[in-house]
Amino acid sequence: MGLRCGCIMVTGGMGFIGSNFIRFLESFGFSGRLVNVDALKVGSNQMNLEGIALRGYRFVKHDLSKGPIDLDGIDCVFNFASETHVDRSIADPRSFVDNNVWLVLNLLEGIRRSAGDIRLIHASTDEVYGDALTGSFDESSPPRPSNPYSATKVAQEALIMSYVRTYGIDAVMARSSNNFGPYQSPEKLIPKAIIRALMDLRVPIYGSGRQRRSWIYVEDNARAMALIAEKGRRGEVYNVPGVEEAENLELVRRILRILGKDEGMVEFVEDRPGHDVRYSISGEKIRALGFRHEVSLEEGLRRTVNWYISNRGWWEPLIERDPSLIGETPWRL
Repeated sequence: MGLRCGCIMVTGGMGFIGSNFIRFLESFGFSGRLVNVDALKVGSNQMNLEGIALRGYRFVKHDLSKGPIDLDGIDCVFNFASETHVDRSIADPRSFVDNNVWLVLNLLEGIRRSAGDIRLIHASTDEVYGDALTGSFDESSPPRPSNPYSATKVAQEALIMSYVRTYGIDAVMARSSNNFGPYQSPEKLIPKAIIRALMDLRVPIYGSGRQRRSWIYVEDNARAMALIAEKGRRGEVYNVPGVEEAENLELVRRILRILGKDEGMVEFVEDRPGHDVRYSISGEKIRALGFRHEVSLEEGLRRTVNWYISNRGWWEPLIERDPSLIGETPWRL
């Protein structure tokens, strides 16, 4: 890893992808200063970084949706701070707009008014493209968001690009496919399937279960983010595709096979509104930077299943406090 940032700020560093990114930096021996900024809202968990031993690590509790933060001395900002759960955005779209749009605006204002030369690496999503019924979207494809969450991600991108052009800030964006791996909230498909199966509960699947997603192990995504920070061009967008596409139903069946559970545990439930059928993005642009996946979908699923088996002390308290995290239709929250 050739990342050249003496002082990094990670926003949303107590969340799933943010905490895995920090652990990735630790595994590669990052020796600079690292400031983790998190509001500790839904999806954040301080247990995600228990045992972190980065010498220059510091945590700051701050809600970026309420105001900017001091960026003096920061070289790179990796922005993972967003509410991300589609179902929750359907249940409460206003909170997603209030949080996701304002936090990016405040972050951009902090960068614009800082004295230093700061590079922003913004984590977006392939969901901004909407349904890919045929083929795959590239970075020039127009956004067509299908739900309030992905609409707020489009708004974030638009704000960032406006600041690149108007104020000359240095920003690059990554549109990643569905991430999975350790420390992911139980409300997401893969951990929910694992946890419910471990509890001998039926595993709910929306609609027919034929929705196709492209899946990337979170460590591979962290590797891509670091590469984009190092080699990405100012003002550019980079797709970060998954290593493999799979239907939701097949994905859950693969998890049940790894666990040695009966595939009859699957239960089909009412589909959520506006459910996209397929996401698919091309990755030629990031491959030109040198990116390659290192973890297959099958290997990533095995690692993830084993992590949830071995870390019941991480997820059991979460669902004891909030059983709805592994509920069947959370978009009705």
